Amino acid sequence: IVDRIDDNKDGYLTTEELKNWIKRVQKRYIYENVAKVWKDYDLNKDNKIAWEEYKQATYGYYLEEFQDATDQHSFKKMLPRDERRFKTADLDGDLAATREEFTAFLHPEEFEHMKNIVVLETLEDIDKNGDGFVDQDEYIADMFANEEGGPEPDWVITEREQFSDFRDLNKDGKMDKEEIQHWILPQDYDHALAEARHLVYESDVDKDQKLTKEEVLDNWNMFVGSQATNYGEDLTRNHDE
Repeated sequence: IVDRIDDNKDGYLTTEELKNWIKRVQKRYIYENVAKVWKDYDLNKDNKIAWEEYKQATYGYYLEEFQDATDQHSFKKMLPRDERRFKTADLDGDLAATREEFTAFLHPEEFEHMKNIVVLETLEDIDKNGDGFVDQDEYIADMFANEEGGPEPDWVITEREQFSDFRDLNKDGKMDKEEIQHWILPQDYDHALAEARHLVYESDVDKDQKLTKEEVLDNWNMFVGSQATNYGEDLTRNHDE
């Protein structure tokens, strides 16, 4: 894996090479995930997944068989939400998803044109009073349920401060869609770059800002828990890309 990450074959891994590799691993994981479920939905084998095929495969049984009112209710709520997401992913509007469109449907956070849907779904999940905003209590309730009604732990108090200082940008006591997007899909934060910098910082013994194979192997534990090895999974299987 170290040899494959080393793009220019100079015997060193730079932060840039690690970042590019981590992005490739993330993409591969997403496309493998789609490939795994594709045949479950492409029922007529035409290499497209029509909305009707997806709906039947996912909801058909439940909508017909379930008599339980609460199950019926939750599925009926999820169905229009899925349909809205499917139609957003379906760029040509033919109600049949190509592999790329279906990938956008299953992994919307990876696609620019799906960002509004990710924000909207997050808002709907957290906004319990239905006012179209996320207030501080709703933000906290999403992470912590204080069932005993006792004092809040320190980390919750810190999160309340985070909300006031960094989440609620216009200081009106609540998050609107723009602030939610800034929170869950920050423009100025690159996960792959942050992970690459962390790996170099922790493993770079001679502090020359790049890693030798020895430095990587000496700190193999760090890499087994990292996206660079798909959390260890890539160490146990053969494939070349």
